Amino acid sequence: MIKFDEYIKNLNKRLESYFPESIAPNEEGIFKPLDIYNVPEREANEYKFKSIKYAFKHHYENNSFYKKFCKDSNVTPNDIKSIEDFKKIPLIPDKFFKTYPSGNEFAMWLATVYTGDLPDIVINKNDSHEKIINKFNKAGLVISYSSGTSGRHTFIPRDKRTFHDSEYAIAKSVITMVYPFWEYDMYGYVLMPNPLKTNVFAGKVCSVYFDAIKDIEVALDREITADLIQAAMQNNLKGRIIRYAMQRENKKMIERIIKWLREKNKNKDKISFVGAPFILYFVMEELAKNGEIMDFGENGAVVTGGGWKIYEDKRLPVEKFRKMVEEILGIPPENCLDLYGMVEGNGWMVHCPEGHYLHLPTTYYHARVLDENGEDVDYGEKGRFAFLDGLAMSYPGFIISGDEVRMYEKCPACERQTPVLEPEVKRAAGAEMRGCAEEMRRILSMDMSG
Repeated sequence: MIKFDEYIKNLNKRLESYFPESIAPNEEGIFKPLDIYNVPEREANEYKFKSIKYAFKHHYENNSFYKKFCKDSNVTPNDIKSIEDFKKIPLIPDKFFKTYPSGNEFAMWLATVYTGDLPDIVINKNDSHEKIINKFNKAGLVISYSSGTSGRHTFIPRDKRTFHDSEYAIAKSVITMVYPFWEYDMYGYVLMPNPLKTNVFAGKVCSVYFDAIKDIEVALDREITADLIQAAMQNNLKGRIIRYAMQRENKKMIERIIKWLREKNKNKDKISFVGAPFILYFVMEELAKNGEIMDFGENGAVVTGGGWKIYEDKRLPVEKFRKMVEEILGIPPENCLDLYGMVEGNGWMVHCPEGHYLHLPTTYYHARVLDENGEDVDYGEKGRFAFLDGLAMSYPGFIISGDEVRMYEKCPACERQTPVLEPEVKRAAGAEMRGCAEEMRRILSMDMSG
C-alpha cells in the first residue's frame, strides 16, 4: 500500500496549479500539513490562530461594513491575543447574505460584502442577478450562490485565490479521508451541474475533481441559472413546463449513469461518485426495480454533499443510503462518506470511514456551537453551528448558520486528532431547508402532481 506522505505528494503534484506562488499566513494551515486530520493540537492551534487573526485583521482594515460591525461590538484586531479571544470576533448571521436588492443596487450590495475593490463592469438597467454575476466573473471573480426552500439565494463573492483555496481544501479533505483509495488513473462521476455551466456553488466547487481524476462524467451537462431555479419553484405554467422538461432530462440522466455503471462494472474499473445523494438514489432505485446488482467492492467510492431530502415529503436516512449503496453497487460503507459544507464557508467536514462522524479542519477553521443567547455550549450539547474561516479573504467568513449540530471534542470511532460533529447535520427549527444539493433536488425531484 502506498505510504500516506507519498499519497498526498501525488495529490499535490496533480493540484499544483491551486497552490499560490507565495503561501500567506492564513493559508499555511491547509497547504503545509500533509495530514490535516492528524496535526498535533498545539501545532494546529498555532496554524489556526495565525490564519484567523490574519483574516480578521484583513477584513477589519479593508471592509468598511465589517469594520463598523466590529466597532459596534467594541472589538479590534489588537483584542485578539489568543484562541480564547476568538469569542470576541463578531459573527454575521447567514441570513445577511440573502438581504440583497436587484439591478445596480445588487452590485453595490456585493461591493459592501466584498473585501477590497470590485472590478469595474457595465451594468444595464434590466440585468438579472445572474447577468451581473457573469459580468463580474468574466472580470476575474468567482461569485457563486446557493438556495433555500424560499428560492431566495445566498450570494458569496470570492476572488480567484479564495476560490482556489476552497477547491484545494475540499479535495485535500476528501482524498485524505478516503486514503488509500484515491488515484489519478480512475473514473469519476459528478452528480452535480457541469462546473463550467453554473454559478451554483455546489457544482462550481466540483471543478477541482477534473484535475484530481483523469476521466470525469457530469450528470447535468447544461446551464443551471438562478432564474431557472426560481422559475422551477413557482407553481405556475412556466414552472410546470420547466419541471416537466427537467423530469424528462432526469430520466435520460439516470439511463446514462446506469449505462456507465454497467460498463465500469464489467471492466472492473475503479470508480467514484461525488455530489448529490438523491441522484444516485434514483439510479439505485431504478437498478433495484430491474433486479440489477453491481459488484464494485473496494473499487468503488461515494462522497455525497448533503441534500438528504428525496421528495418534498420524504427524507432518506444516511444509514439507509449507505446500505443501499452496499446492497446494489457492492460498495462497502467505509467507502461511502458524506461531506458537510456551505456556500458561505471554505471549511469542509468529512465523515471518517470508521464511524461516519464529521471531522472538522482545525488548522485554519474554528468551529463554535452556540445557544440562543450566542454563548458556547458544552461538547455534546445541541446548538447553532458557527465558524471563523481563515481562508475567506474576499468576504468576512465569521458566520453563524441556521444549522443545528452537536460537537464532540474527540471522535468516538477513530483516532484522528480533530473535534467532530455528529454524523448528520439538520436545520434548526424555523430555518429554511438548504444545503449543497438542495437547489438541484428541488428542480429534479419535484412532485408534478401538485
